[in-house]
Amino acid sequence: MEFDKLKEVIADVLSVDPNEITPETTFTEDLGADSLDVFQIIMGIEEAFEIEIPTDRVEHISTVQEAIDLIRDSMS
Repeated sequence: MEFDKLKEVIADVLSVDPNEITPETTFTEDLGADSLDVFQIIMGIEEAFEIEIPTDRVEHISTVQEAIDLIRDSMS
């Protein structure tokens, strides 16, 4: 469930096909996201999942799976 919702957020921010996004996908290398894009994705995650992600944790997100793990940690 988290993965599908996250794919929607990423696809919306980066204008990419959600079917191309896998847990192993990297934001910068595979999707071409810059730091502003990642910031917008994090804001979208916070809104979509109704969570708050600590700024210091954002710096360590490079793959979609890491974002999923962070979402799960923030929801528990």
